[in-house]
Amino acid sequence: MDIAILLIGYAIIINLLLFVMMGVDKRRSKRGSWRIREKKLWIFAMLGGAFGGWLGMSLFRHKTKHSSFQYGFPALTLFYIALVVYLLNQFYL
Repeated sequence: MDIAILLIGYAIIINLLLFVMMGVDKRRSKRGSWRIREKKLWIFAMLGGAFGGWLGMSLFRHKTKHSSFQYGFPALTLFYIALVVYLLNQFYL
């Protein structure tokens, strides 16, 4: 199996996971129940799920007042896009 297919699959899964985690954490915050730690959200973002977290943050209107999330998720997303473009240029183009 081609490594590019594996990486695309990984990116989809990690972004979907963080997107869902943002929705779950928002629902839990409204109910006043146990929350997902911010550290865990950041770990998933740094593992490649920043775009999913950014979408979840926007769609669920969650963590939008936290400047670390407001600027960090988009910055990580841009970093990963630049990394993918660089790697594609190095190995596939």
